[in-house]
Amino acid sequence: MIGYLFVYSLELEMGITVNEAGKKGGLRTLTKLGREFYVGIGRKGQKSMRHKYPNKAREWGRRGGRPRKNSLDDMGK
Repeated sequence: MIGYLFVYSLELEMGITVNEAGKKGGLRTLTKLGREFYVGIGRKGQKSMRHKYPNKAREWGRRGGRPRKNSLDDMGK
């Protein structure tokens, strides 16, 4: 219930949805820290995933991997 109240108050106070606020924050981070910041996060995530599931990466790659979202290049435009 607390999460719902936060979302509701955010929409009332700022006039934007939580999704819009997240996108705005992500774009701000992109302009502030640059693309390299997100690349570094991706590398750390992949490294920890490969450490946690050492033999799964090849199998997931054969299946086509996970669905991809917009690339960082598309976000900056």
